[in-house]
Amino acid sequence: MNRTTLSLIAGTAALAAVTGFAALSAPGASGADTAKAAAELPVERTSLLCPAPSTSDIADTSYTSFTPVTKGAGSGGKGELQAATEQSDDASGTGGKTDGKKSGKKKAGSADKAAKPVLAPKEPGKPVTGDTSGSDTPAYVGTAEGGYAPGWTVQETTQVAAGSGRGLQGVNCTAPDTSFWFPGASTDASRTDYVHLTNPDDSAAVVDIELYGKDGTLDSTVGEGITVPPHSSDPVLLSTLTDEKQTNLTVHVNVRSGRVGAAVQSLDDKLGGDWLAASTDPAGSLVLPGIPKDATSVRLVAFTPGDADADLKVRLASPSGLITPAGNETLHLKSGMTTAVDLGPVTRGEAGSLVLTPTAGSVPVVAALRVVRGKGADQETAFIPATSPVGTRATAADNSGKGSTLSLTAPTRTAQVKVTASAGSEGGTAASKTYTIKAGTTEDVGAPVPAGLKGTYALTVETLSGGPVYGARTLSAKVEGTPGFTVQTLPDDRGTVAVPRADEDLSVLQK
Repeated sequence: MNRTTLSLIAGTAALAAVTGFAALSAPGASGADTAKAAAELPVERTSLLCPAPSTSDIADTSYTSFTPVTKGAGSGGKGELQAATEQSDDASGTGGKTDGKKSGKKKAGSADKAAKPVLAPKEPGKPVTGDTSGSDTPAYVGTAEGGYAPGWTVQETTQVAAGSGRGLQGVNCTAPDTSFWFPGASTDASRTDYVHLTNPDDSAAVVDIELYGKDGTLDSTVGEGITVPPHSSDPVLLSTLTDEKQTNLTVHVNVRSGRVGAAVQSLDDKLGGDWLAASTDPAGSLVLPGIPKDATSVRLVAFTPGDADADLKVRLASPSGLITPAGNETLHLKSGMTTAVDLGPVTRGEAGSLVLTPTAGSVPVVAALRVVRGKGADQETAFIPATSPVGTRATAADNSGKGSTLSLTAPTRTAQVKVTASAGSEGGTAASKTYTIKAGTTEDVGAPVPAGLKGTYALTVETLSGGPVYGARTLSAKVEGTPGFTVQTLPDDRGTVAVPRADEDLSVLQK
């Protein structure tokens, strides 16, 4: 990599109070009245958390920060990302409950690095990039304010030339929350999986990590009451939480107090590695978009956290419509037990997205795909979690002219979307195209590229009309001659929030 080495910037949507306020309405108000009262306004503060990228000394990591131009957001503000402070030597990452086992924790960064902000943005609509190398790159915690807050996106992309997890690893830096589901993790002998917990706040967070295998809950007290100190990051090695070797696990990160950012880093001895982002909240129907057309193996891992079993219809949204994979028409999930099914090369050379719907009553479910490309020594892995729709707008940063594929699916109704390629980080003019995605189909669109592109650019997807659209972006690159790839889904960027008129909605407080 030859970008200027910097530290990173990040941010998370700290809008709970605003959104909660927006939900208030006078008793008896109709939906139409509420719609008239509410206005969509740009958020004014956003936070994102980026996990420490690698323990490898030969890892090269790039960060790309981008804020789309948002009407009404103004031109003021700033974005700052700083390294999480180094944890004290006696912090175990397991609340002191180590049972004599190694915690699998690595340093989050030095005090020197923590003092330097990374990737300070210059203007909305233009990406900023930075690079770092080695195993001591820390986790980052940051915020964006004013005109830099709405839709702020930070992409972390790492190349590892050799060793466990070699290949291309990518993750979108995420907002802090209190609950995360990760179907698709593993404690298999060939896998080394970490749950990265990053605390952005001034007080400690207390976290429980629950593991669910094929037969139900895995017994472990080590995962209870994990303390994550303020402004710190703790990678917890899953194999230190249980003695059981399970090929397919569902991990639930449940925050007792405070809030954290969470992501699972999966490193495989033979199949490379990548980040497993959290599945969308448990729901009756799920969409897992953007399976690469040349996938050689696709594994679906699903879990229902409720008290009832779930029965799901499994369909592939292809370029020609919804089809049922032969031999995998339905999937039965037992309550509290992780279920995995190998779908093989399910896309068969065409773009595809997996659509899961209930066959009868709706039961909340989480799911993710493990996708393998290549053969023999050139195999590489990525993960696609179930995701929420693009909604009003979603962005994928860190695109290059040839190594990016944008995949869009409209599972229920035909939709029209606008895709905008931003200016390049080092030069180039923004460009836009409009696409119609037919109901039940997936399309790898020929996304626009900035004219005169220099550096990297962002792709922003906006829903113009029709049904919900789901999206994913695949990055591909050769790492020391071996093909690598990583997939990031495109949920709504929550760049705006509905705010009611005070004279209409504050009346509820007087009742």
